[in-house]
Amino acid sequence: MLDVMSFAAGQWVAPDGSARLIESAVTGEPVARAGGPLDTEAMLRHAALGGAALREMGFHDRARMLKALALYLKERAEELHQLSYMTGATRTDGQIDIEGGITTMLVIASKGRREMPDAKVMLDGAPEMLSRQGTFRGQHIWVPRTGVAVHINAFNFPVWGMLEKLAPTLLAGMPAIVKPATATSYVTHAAMRMMVDSGLLPEGAVQMIAGGTGDLLDRLGAQDVVSFTGSAETALKLQGPLVRRGVRFIAEQDSLNASLLGPDAGPGSPEWDIFVREVRREITAKAGQKCTAIRRIMVPEVRVADVIGALEAALQVRIGAPDLEATQMGALVSRAQRTDVLEKAAAIGQHAGRVVGDPEHFEVEGADAQRGAFLPPMLYHAADPDASTVIHETEAFGPVSTVMGYRDLGHAVELMNRGGGALVASLITHDPEVATEVALGIAPWHGRIYVNDRCSAKEATGHGSPLPHMVHGGPGRAGGGEELGGIRGALHYMQRTALQGSPDMLSAIAGTWMEGAAESPAPDHPFQRRFGELEVGETLHTPAREVTLEDIEHFAEFTGDTFYAHMDEEAAAANPFFPGRVAHGYLLLSFAAGLFVQPDPGPVLANTGLDGLRFLKPVSPGDSISVRLTVLKKTRRTEEYGEVRWSVGLSNQDGEPVAEYELLTMVAY
Repeated sequence: MLDVMSFAAGQWVAPDGSARLIESAVTGEPVARAGGPLDTEAMLRHAALGGAALREMGFHDRARMLKALALYLKERAEELHQLSYMTGATRTDGQIDIEGGITTMLVIASKGRREMPDAKVMLDGAPEMLSRQGTFRGQHIWVPRTGVAVHINAFNFPVWGMLEKLAPTLLAGMPAIVKPATATSYVTHAAMRMMVDSGLLPEGAVQMIAGGTGDLLDRLGAQDVVSFTGSAETALKLQGPLVRRGVRFIAEQDSLNASLLGPDAGPGSPEWDIFVREVRREITAKAGQKCTAIRRIMVPEVRVADVIGALEAALQVRIGAPDLEATQMGALVSRAQRTDVLEKAAAIGQHAGRVVGDPEHFEVEGADAQRGAFLPPMLYHAADPDASTVIHETEAFGPVSTVMGYRDLGHAVELMNRGGGALVASLITHDPEVATEVALGIAPWHGRIYVNDRCSAKEATGHGSPLPHMVHGGPGRAGGGEELGGIRGALHYMQRTALQGSPDMLSAIAGTWMEGAAESPAPDHPFQRRFGELEVGETLHTPAREVTLEDIEHFAEFTGDTFYAHMDEEAAAANPFFPGRVAHGYLLLSFAAGLFVQPDPGPVLANTGLDGLRFLKPVSPGDSISVRLTVLKKTRRTEEYGEVRWSVGLSNQDGEPVAEYELLTMVAY
């Protein structure tokens, strides 16, 4: 018997006499117990300490922490797999959950390093000019919220469900209290204990509740976030009281996801094989206990019989004990869940005929079908999908799906959208016109649209695979939330604030130089100063250089760029943008580099690119240009070097800007 302990206020708290017993999904025998009262006020105080410590770190420090944590868990994944078998999950199912969760954390960590600043404040968009002379400007920023994030997770992914919420939360700089579903909490508990034992997290950054939340939710306020995964009914009960107190609430809930076979994808085509393979996988993976699983199968009316026949063959899978290598589908998470699936399937069965799978007669290898929580794949056929709302509103959270025929694409779109909002819809077609019509028709009702065909099949990740790079969530019935999505996921745990003030004030707060802010002359050439020596706002102003007609013609001959605006006076003068022949834009960039580059070996290691290039005013023969080079911001990359982003402005002899861009260089410490 495993004791699933809470980790509260820095202490492991064992379950007490009120604890709930947890059954093995395979044998039906009690394997763990969880639950007991907790001092939630002390937990919130402890989370406040963790939040303060996280906010002292910058985004990149937190990203590095996440990477180290994920690698620590990866080394210990086998222990989690052994526990996962008791939840009914096969080895493949466990990899989706365990390795999938670890990979998600690694991706979020990587994106944090690449896409967020090496700072405590993240800018949102460009500065806004709020005054004529530019002395009063605006800048939107993102900062961490100062409360706690409470994660209420579902039973089907005890590791991934925790890590996919925890990674963006910690990256944002918020502490988290994790509340796993009790049925599989022993797996979550093992992963949480690993994270605590790693010593990689600040004290108070993570806590875990095994069992009920007590009065925790009643204590939350306007700086706190609740992220929930589960049923729409439970989400509704939670949302009202929380929102009234100003708590930010994110929900990922019921979803009747659908897959559509395009009219072009007939038997024998690559798309037909892809479709059958995708549907089979989504019905059998995790025994259908996935929030993204295919619940409704849309096919052309003339293909219904063919599809049912193909799926009947494909769904003849080996059901058995999850730890057996030959097992293709394991058990549901509990016998209570099995009962719930059968009740929902019976409701569907009153409006659709079952064509595959008999829950009373099926084989189970290496386990007792009656004592465990096993079910066979069950496929239904709705002969008239327009007649009943039940098949579009009832989710049997197990290996259950319904085939329905559509007359044309308009009808298919209508059927897809009758789910009332879904996490994902898939479309298998090789016809771009079909893909366009369907995607535009169903996008308002779906959080993700997965299109697959022969071109992408080898590398496509699958209908039911939420990726940390992309938004995971959906409108309407699916809850309206958006988890993951790269850095978008972290923004749920941050506050966007509009700053207004002088360029100096905004530059100081944001840690990024803003045009109009004070410039500080460098004590020597900036290319001879190390990363740690350079200060944001340091500026070099170069002497002027005249641009001659000979320069323009030589550049044209040397590069082969003989565009008429540079070579033909009459044609150039007829162009509304030019007064006559003008210098090449890239000639100006080359001259600019010649003006500000210091040629001697020094800390600048490489020019890695430029961003935001704009040519603002033509430069005619006889004009002169000079350059302003300013340290815009600095980003630590490794212990040996960092990235310096420079603001570069080119002006003519009258002080008018002619070009601007941001230059990226790698500079040694």
